[in-house]
Amino acid sequence: MTETILWLFAGVLIFAVLRAILGIVFKGISDFFGAGSARSVPRPGPRAAPRPVPEALKKDPVCGTFVAPSTALHKTVHGETYYFCSPECQNKFKG
Repeated sequence: MTETILWLFAGVLIFAVLRAILGIVFKGISDFFGAGSARSVPRPGPRAAPRPVPEALKKDPVCGTFVAPSTALHKTVHGETYYFCSPECQNKFKG
């Protein structure tokens, strides 16, 4: 019984080693002969959508809240633009 298990183990081990060696050999052969084929040319993958660039936040001069210029209310006084979080802050501003 023990001898049968040993022979079985040795057979599996030999089979695994031979399979690994043959895999390496066949991979090398296919790489050698397939070097000029279209299969070896890398194809570009799908492009990821560009990430939006975060915009710099502006500070509301009345209450101190930071707001995004693209969504904030704004008022230009003497060539300088001020950004506000709400109509109330915009009305309270004296500039």
